[in-house]
Amino acid sequence: MKKILIIEDNPGIQMSITDELESEGYSVITTGNGSDSLDLVRKQKPDLIILDIMLPGLNGYEVCKRLRMDFINTPIIMLTVKNKEVDKVLGLELGADDYVTKPFSVRELSARVKTIFRRMEEYSGESDLHRIGETSLDFRKYEAIRNGVKIDFTPLEFQLLNYFVRKRGSVLSRTELLEQVWGKHNVVISLRTIDTHIAGIRKKLADDPLNPRFIVNIRGVGYKLMNT
Repeated sequence: MKKILIIEDNPGIQMSITDELESEGYSVITTGNGSDSLDLVRKQKPDLIILDIMLPGLNGYEVCKRLRMDFINTPIIMLTVKNKEVDKVLGLELGADDYVTKPFSVRELSARVKTIFRRMEEYSGESDLHRIGETSLDFRKYEAIRNGVKIDFTPLEFQLLNYFVRKRGSVLSRTELLEQVWGKHNVVISLRTIDTHIAGIRKKLADDPLNPRFIVNIRGVGYKLMNT
C-alpha cells in the first residue's frame, strides 16, 4: 500500500484530501506544521508528499528545499493559493514534481497522484546504467553519480532524463515532453515550465547553460540529448 504524507494546516482541506486518497486505497499520514514534517518524512518514509506552501513553522518552499538538500527525493506535489508563474517556477526549481493551485478538485489531485505513481512504475523497469557526460544514471534505483558524488535529481527529473536517454539524438518538442512525462491530460504544468526543469537538469549535469554539451536547444522546435 502506497503511503502519502499530507502537510496542510487547513483542517477542512486536510480531511477532504485524506478521505479521497483513503477511498483510493492509499495509507495517509497528516500534519499541519512545516517544522514537524521534516522528522515525519524521515521516520515514516512516505511514497509521496502533498505539501501546502503557506504553513506555520517552515513554509512549503523551505520544507521542499531542506528535503532535497538531504537527498530525500520523495515526489512532492505543492498546494498553494498563489497562481503567478514565478511562484510555480520557484517551487519547481526547489524540487517539487507537480503544482496544484487552490481551489482545486480533490479528484483532480488524486489523478495527479496516480500519474506520478504510474510514471515511476513505468520507469522502474530500467535496470541498466546510462551515462550523460560524466554522470552515471541508474533509473531503476533512481541514483545518479558523478566523480563519486551523488547527484540529487528529483524523481521527475529522473523521468525526464529517462525519456531523453530513450530518445537520444532525437529532437523532442516541449509538447511531447509534457505529454510523455506529465501525461496527455495534464492541466497543471505549462510548456514554459519545461524550460525550468531543463535548466535545473543542465545545472546538475554540470552542463554550461550558455554552451550546453548534453541537452541542447533546437530553436523553435525543442530539445535534444546529444550522443556524447
